[in-house]
Amino acid sequence: MRATSHQFPENVHEALANPTLRQALSKMRGGFPVNRAQAISRLPEFDALRDTARDIKNHTLEHLDFYLERFEERVVANGGQVHWCETPQDARQTILEICQRLNARSVTKGKSMIAEEIALNDYLEEHDIRPVETDLGEYIIQLRKEPPSHIIAPAIHVTKDQVIEAFREAHTELPADRPLDEPRDLTDEARTMLRQEYFDADVGITGANFLVAETGTSTIVTNEGNGDLTQTLAKAHVVIASLEKIVPTMEDMATILRLLARSATGQEFSVYTTLSSGPKRKEDLDGPEEYHVVLLDNGRSDLLGTEFREILRCIRCSACMNHCPVYGAVGGHAYGWVYPGPMGAILTPTLIGIDQAGHLPNASTFCGKCEEVCPMRIPLPQLMRAYRTREHERGISPKATRWGLRLWRFLATRPRLYGAVTGLVARAIANLGWGQGVVTSLPLAGGWTSVRDLPVTQGRTFRSLYKQTKSYPASSTK
Repeated sequence: MRATSHQFPENVHEALANPTLRQALSKMRGGFPVNRAQAISRLPEFDALRDTARDIKNHTLEHLDFYLERFEERVVANGGQVHWCETPQDARQTILEICQRLNARSVTKGKSMIAEEIALNDYLEEHDIRPVETDLGEYIIQLRKEPPSHIIAPAIHVTKDQVIEAFREAHTELPADRPLDEPRDLTDEARTMLRQEYFDADVGITGANFLVAETGTSTIVTNEGNGDLTQTLAKAHVVIASLEKIVPTMEDMATILRLLARSATGQEFSVYTTLSSGPKRKEDLDGPEEYHVVLLDNGRSDLLGTEFREILRCIRCSACMNHCPVYGAVGGHAYGWVYPGPMGAILTPTLIGIDQAGHLPNASTFCGKCEEVCPMRIPLPQLMRAYRTREHERGISPKATRWGLRLWRFLATRPRLYGAVTGLVARAIANLGWGQGVVTSLPLAGGWTSVRDLPVTQGRTFRSLYKQTKSYPASSTK
């Protein structure tokens, strides 16, 4: 996936002008956030679990080398193999070599953001290996030749009519007059088209929600069961995961699992939680003959010991983007790379550079909702502010922003002048909206008033009101 994060402002304008996208995103507001709130209300210890999960991850990151080596020892003892990959190219080449050794012509894939991060599908296709996405959302966007726009709901930007259109264009071997009006019709058709793919594939590739150092286990959580078929029916199961997916014990994993589904979809637990610890054993009726874990660094180890280490606690639940007003307005594709929303505003600059993704930490209202709902208590607004500081120090923030800050500093260090100017502006805004109650056009604020009205001020500033009321006893104020 070619990164277009540097074009975020252009991407945003395109997204805001897309009525179909607006229709699709409008349904998200009444779904994930409401379901999450209901699920959490039924778990009184939810906040205590968040503290425990945060501590588990912090401990793991402090001893990451130890737990990764322990994980490899257990995988090898179970008959599998671990591949250490520093860069995306290393990971792509490792997976390609496994596929070529097995003469694979097609591979089935479970949903994996790391596979998106390393552009695995394109690389396999370049070498005449056909990747088949088996998650329904991923299958839909693969037919549409699009990247995912959300972590847990990759096709959230697509309407039902668009899915129907994609299926009719791709599945030409099926009767043209078949009914596809109901979601069940679409699900059944996808199942029909994918069923044989599981049996034909020589390699199955999945991501991993967790890697357990204690047992050498990789874990995936799904609601469709496609991950189970992907990893058990092929000759080889290849797990691709980043270093921070490691947790020390099964008990630690179980603790975080209690947060994951509730934060992601509002379920008590995902329908399938699948654990894999190695290849097929002699007494097993099914399973892969080979088990490979591809561990990707791609700059993550550089975060250890820095203020951005906290983003490595992320469990990819999507709660931050489900509640983010910016994501809810523009969708995931506007962010221009694999990881959208508030967590993407931190992780993307880390992986592709602040010079390429400097707009993303600024794509926030700083309402704080993302931090409020994060199950791992990642201080996302604080980390975005830290990236903003780096932008300013390197002189790559927009010129208008830098000049605006200089002007504000000039005024803020001169209280009387600041009071005079802000008072004048407050009265001007009040006059612009006289008789209407709102301002529909405001100089230097066209980005705001072009899509929404600005409530008029009362003509007074906070400082002037405070100065007027501070001398009155609290009991006499209204």
